[in-house]
Amino acid sequence: MLTGKIALVTGAGRGIGAEIARTFAREGAAVIINYNGSKERAEKVAAEIIAAGGKAETYQCNVADDAACKEMIDTCIKSYGRIDILVNNAGITRDDLLMRMSEEDFDAVMDTNLKGTFHTIRHMSRYFLKQKSGKIINMSSVSGILGNAGQANYSASKAGVIGLTKSVARELASRRINVNAIAPGFIATDMTDAMTEEAKEKIAESIPFKRIGQPEEIAEMALFLASDKSDYITGQVFAVDGGMTI
Repeated sequence: MLTGKIALVTGAGRGIGAEIARTFAREGAAVIINYNGSKERAEKVAAEIIAAGGKAETYQCNVADDAACKEMIDTCIKSYGRIDILVNNAGITRDDLLMRMSEEDFDAVMDTNLKGTFHTIRHMSRYFLKQKSGKIINMSSVSGILGNAGQANYSASKAGVIGLTKSVARELASRRINVNAIAPGFIATDMTDAMTEEAKEKIAESIPFKRIGQPEEIAEMALFLASDKSDYITGQVFAVDGGMTI
């Protein structure tokens, strides 16, 4: 489905990003695994892809750093000649009640989740415009649609990603560049692994489908949006959430 495509996936060292990287590689894409914190985790994902016969490499870059984003994208373009798919998955949380939330924690989340997405799109867009093609997939969240107590910064950043997605989709549509967002619900990741079974059951009970989602289910939506099958879709937000946003 993605044979011959080049994909850059940010925050792909673990969780949803890692699963998207594996899925894209399985479908024939060469994947650039961006990470900021753990080189070991990112290289493990790359090694798994290569062992399965796919193509992958890692690239360290903090997407909150505009200059570093430009250097990453310019370097990747120089190495591969092009990038066909950009997945903005990198994100952080700094949860707390609004009255206790520090300005530093608010800014840190906004800088990575929203400005990081802006940085990569801005520097990638000039290449996509020259190519007259490209797929941009931004990771939002149900928290950006519904809001969530204790996550004012995270919810604001993910709501901002939705607005950014729609605006950029309008700007780039004339060059056949697709820009869409995915809003995952409660997905099984490292964070949920640390929770008690009782806590997970309580959360699952609040979801209409009565279960927690899997990273593979987000990756399959990303695969669809990265493929030619989504060529007539842009500016949309796809909630993959078991019905949380109904």
